[in-house]
Amino acid sequence: MPPSVQTPSVWSLGLFRLCVYQRVLLNRIMTPPAGDYTNPPQIVVLDGGFSTQLSCHVGHVIDGDPLWSARFLHTHPDEVVNAHLDFLRAGAHLIITNTYQASVDGFVEHLGVTSAQAYQLMKRAVELAKKARDLYMEEYGDYIQADHLPLVVGSVGPYGAHLHDGSEYDGSYADTTSVQTMREWHLPRVQALVEAGVDLLALETIPCQEEAEMLCDLLREFPGLKAWLSFSCKDNQSIAHGESFQKVAKKCWSLNPEQLVAIGANCCAPSYISNLVKGINDDRPHDPIPLIAYPNSGEKYNPQIGWIDRDKCEPVEVYIQEWLDLGVRYVGGCCRTYAADVSRIRNQVHCWRDRWRFQHKYQADSKKNQSTS
Repeated sequence: MPPSVQTPSVWSLGLFRLCVYQRVLLNRIMTPPAGDYTNPPQIVVLDGGFSTQLSCHVGHVIDGDPLWSARFLHTHPDEVVNAHLDFLRAGAHLIITNTYQASVDGFVEHLGVTSAQAYQLMKRAVELAKKARDLYMEEYGDYIQADHLPLVVGSVGPYGAHLHDGSEYDGSYADTTSVQTMREWHLPRVQALVEAGVDLLALETIPCQEEAEMLCDLLREFPGLKAWLSFSCKDNQSIAHGESFQKVAKKCWSLNPEQLVAIGANCCAPSYISNLVKGINDDRPHDPIPLIAYPNSGEKYNPQIGWIDRDKCEPVEVYIQEWLDLGVRYVGGCCRTYAADVSRIRNQVHCWRDRWRFQHKYQADSKKNQSTS
């Protein structure tokens, strides 16, 4: 929902000032303040599962397609814009491009386009996200604080996603695929997103250590760009390929702390998150790794019949305040989370910040009373 405090129209300030304000927000996202007794930490609310929300706008089956939701960049661009817009209206601080399973090779093979056309289609994903942001600003620009303009984040999914063989879920492709092959596949995807003008990259749903380390290194080829790194995890201790989440997270952070804005987990059960991140910064209290979490709804995917066990899941929002207590500062949803879920997540963030403010004021007042007694 748009903030209740009105400010002069940001949209009327022109492109230059718009870019300045975007940079202010990006800086805040890169280094969310720790907070003081009156100002709780800044929490960034992500969007939800893009294909999930897109399904509300298209009358087609999305799951199981070799291009997944990326096909709709080519066939249903207006619906892609509307799905992004849903998340912004729900209160997301940023939107992630529809490029998780997009690649030049994939578009050539499954859409019958040329390599040049496929590359332009990657860039089109950014243009559609920006169009959604433009529409949102036209609707709510008069109500949005100047340093809270939404960002467009480029999704960079794992190498295994384009194989369409399930290996993205366990990272087994890393056992037979060279790091150089993965790097050469990722490079044009990242290049296209950068050329199209994303504000940030989401290196997301990465299942294996080798690919994660390669992406941290690849990022150095774009020195002006920042990114978060998020792993898919098979349980509450390990990433999908089996390596220790905390060990890999710390290693990757050490490889490129200048360009990484956060590390965490996505596309896993929400019940895994707390144990994954608990204690990860105990040995670095003065220089904590910023943490990000945007899990699935908790449902399980059955290739034969689709998503199951929704009635057995606790909604993502019930975990939010616990994660924020553990130091997570970027929260959202992944598969099977809708715009409505993003609204509920944002409400939980507001509740947590109010509780934080009350608790710290109470503690400050107690100390003050003790010192004067």
